[in-house]
Formats: sequence, structure tokens, C-alpha cells
Amino acid sequence: MIAPGFTETEQKLVSALLLKRYARPVSLQLADSELQLDARPDELTLCPTLYWSERGAQFVVCKVAANRYRSQFFYSDTEQYGTGRAEYDDLEDCVVTLLQVQSDHERQLANISSRATHADTDTDYHGPLMI
Repeated sequence: MIAPGFTETEQKLVSALLLKRYARPVSLQLADSELQLDARPDELTLCPTLYWSERGAQFVVCKVAANRYRSQFFYSDTEQYGTGRAEYDDLEDCVVTLLQVQSDHERQLANISSRATHADTDTDYHGPLMI
């Protein structure tokens, strides 16, 4: 079973949210992810995915069904983060929450560090996305 792909309207929405967040266009890539959607661990579902990379983090938003989305950001195979919510029925809410959680995580890391980090010195940073 394959989930429906991202529509052009959905892709434009995500691009607009990223433009608002980073104050410049961000390259958005279409990909596929295999996700375990059911309780059976041996069954994976191929899901269309939107991927982008920004400020050292990779982001994915997976479309698991019509109007159902999952998201996460990560820095490496061992450093992966979600939003605390398994699934969204609104793409804008999914992306905005993902960007806010990553921004909060980035600020928390900057506050822990005793020396300036990239987040402290990067003039392209425009803070968390507020809608």
C-alpha cells in the first residue's frame, strides 16, 4: 500500500512556511520513506516524503494517508527528534510545530554551550516561526 503523494498545493504551502521561517527560499525535495503504520513490525508502508536540510538539521514530513502527516528532524542516525505528537491531520500545523520544536532545541543547545554556537552568530537566523 502506498500513501497518496504530496499535491502541488501542499508543496507550495510547505515552501511558503520555510520562506517565512528562514527569510529565503529553501530547497524542498520529494522522497519516499518506509514507515511502520500498523502494529505489525514486519509490514512497512511506502510514504511520500518532503525533505529539506537547514542550519545543520535534516527535516522530513511524511504523508501517511490523505490529510495525515508525520514529521521529525534529525542531525544523525542517533540524534533524531519528533514533535511529541505521532500524527497530524493538518499539514501547516505539522510543519509549523516541527520548525518550532527544532528552533527550541537549537536555542536550548546554544544556552547549554559555554561558547558561542552557530545559532548565536548566524545572521540568517530569524527566530521561531510564529503564525
